[in-house]
Amino acid sequence: MERLLNIMRERNLDGYYISRPVNVNYISHYTGADSFLFITEGEKFFLTDPRYTEQAAMECPDYTIVNWRAYGSQAKAVGDLAAKCQCKAIGYEDDFMTVDQYHGFQAEVKAELVPASGIIEEFRSIKSPEEIECLRISADIASRAFELIIKDIRVGITEKELASRLSHHMVMQGADTQPYGNILISGARTSLLHGIPSAKAIEYGDLVLMDYGCQYHGYLSDMTRTVVVGHATLKQREVYRLEQQMVADVEAFLKDGVSASDAYQQSLKAIEGTEYMKYNYTGIGHGIGMFVHEVPFMSPISKNIIKAGNVMTVEPGIYIPGWGGIRIEDQLLITKDGSENLISATKELIEL
Repeated sequence: MERLLNIMRERNLDGYYISRPVNVNYISHYTGADSFLFITEGEKFFLTDPRYTEQAAMECPDYTIVNWRAYGSQAKAVGDLAAKCQCKAIGYEDDFMTVDQYHGFQAEVKAELVPASGIIEEFRSIKSPEEIECLRISADIASRAFELIIKDIRVGITEKELASRLSHHMVMQGADTQPYGNILISGARTSLLHGIPSAKAIEYGDLVLMDYGCQYHGYLSDMTRTVVVGHATLKQREVYRLEQQMVADVEAFLKDGVSASDAYQQSLKAIEGTEYMKYNYTGIGHGIGMFVHEVPFMSPISKNIIKAGNVMTVEPGIYIPGWGGIRIEDQLLITKDGSENLISATKELIEL
């Protein structure tokens, strides 16, 4: 909270309205939904509705709980609270507010509305020791689930059933029960970067790509492994070897202070001059924490600098329409001199 207040002072903001759910949870440690924060120098207001007031009072005892529905709208509630606190300038998350909501705030809030997105995301990107421990456990659960799911993969079972079993394995290993969108696809469908599990049955010779993770105490894991059902073909082996090298080159480069765009360039070294150069994707990794896609982002146009304390994924891939795709994804803790891989699952080619 003090970091937020310091930034507010630097920007001459008397108040800050927080509406993005993950930022509400991060700042207040609230675990529910449909709630908002209004922070001033002297007071912290938790805006929710009667469904959650009791939970909010239990989880956020140092906040003033406000039933915004009693005001008729969130904008009216914030306007009245801002007037009460004599706020002249209020920051808000402009990338998480609709035009209709903005018009409502313009009508009800007499203070100046100052676009101020990204403030919380920036300091969320550097993880505390407690956050790192949760991320470490979350990654370990995902790694252990991989050892279990590969025993379930067989000819005839569907992608949907495997995806369901994968989620079950993670919950039984200690993950939170809140659902997480897992990708489990097979055959030629593995060229779909974010394919949805379907009723397709696994066939002999298929690639099976699993991009998944879980939540532990609100913190997420994200990993990908690709296996072959049966004996791998020469092309499957070739593409897999190149993918392994792409991942290794990026991971060897990452450390405190390097450029995220330079990290992306490292991913191309293994496929430069090959027929597969045109089949890579420009987004090869991202920060992760309470939300699956956080700063920093690794791409050719990224302006981000990698910092010690970032936890981020490394996931270049090769995706060939009509043939399939291979992706390996690790989750790394960035340190001063390098990185630590939080994913323990093997990256060697597995033939089932």
